[in-house]
Amino acid sequence: MSTRLSVNVNKVAVLRNSRGGGEPDVIAAARACLEAGAHGITVHPRPDRRHVVAEDLPPLAALAGRFGVELNVEGNPFAPPRAGYPGLLALCAQVRPAQVTLVPDGDGQLTSDHGFAFDGDTAALAGQVAAFAALGCRVSLFVDAGVAGLEHAAALGAHRIEIYTGPYAEAFATGDARSALAACADTARRAQAAGLGTNAGHDLSQANLGAFLAAVPGVQEVSIGHALIGEALYAGLDATVRGYLAILARHA
Repeated sequence: MSTRLSVNVNKVAVLRNSRGGGEPDVIAAARACLEAGAHGITVHPRPDRRHVVAEDLPPLAALAGRFGVELNVEGNPFAPPRAGYPGLLALCAQVRPAQVTLVPDGDGQLTSDHGFAFDGDTAALAGQVAAFAALGCRVSLFVDAGVAGLEHAAALGAHRIEIYTGPYAEAFATGDARSALAACADTARRAQAAGLGTNAGHDLSQANLGAFLAAVPGVQEVSIGHALIGEALYAGLDATVRGYLAILARHA
């Protein structure tokens, strides 16, 4: 099984939003990634509208449809609607993404930094999973490596998990990622034993992706944005996406 690359274009939107107007063009950037061979596009429209915004989703969904690839929409299903943000379920009802990744991030978080826990009352989460699944979306739950009770994610009706790889990336940067990789690999095996697919994302880069894929079995998709867009400032989107695809091909 080959791991698929979904490019997160949020950082393009951050740059656009910092100035106002339409440049850089998020849709054009997503098209460039897909023309380079990316397998999908990821977005995380936050209630504060600092990333991709609600108005970006219909043209991104149309673009994904034209290329025959998946749109993955991330977000907190419990974040209440407000001006400019109708709520994650309403956004997904509008564009029907192939996948929705549920993330327990708060409004004040700079970036997603933890996953769901399954050791408490999960009835509300089960209801959210069912609502998104009813739209025809594959539902993935963002989880920490080593999370307890992972089998409960399957019982909630989720189809996949996404392993939060931030701690792995930090460990890799220090030169010793062995324990972090072991935790990710164990989480992937436990997910697969429970009948769940496995995605991964957060701070993955061309420097650390190969070691991750070599150690963690059965990763179906990686969602990469921050590092990829940063690398593309120097090499361009086409070359950068192709660089990631070459890493994936070596570990297929």
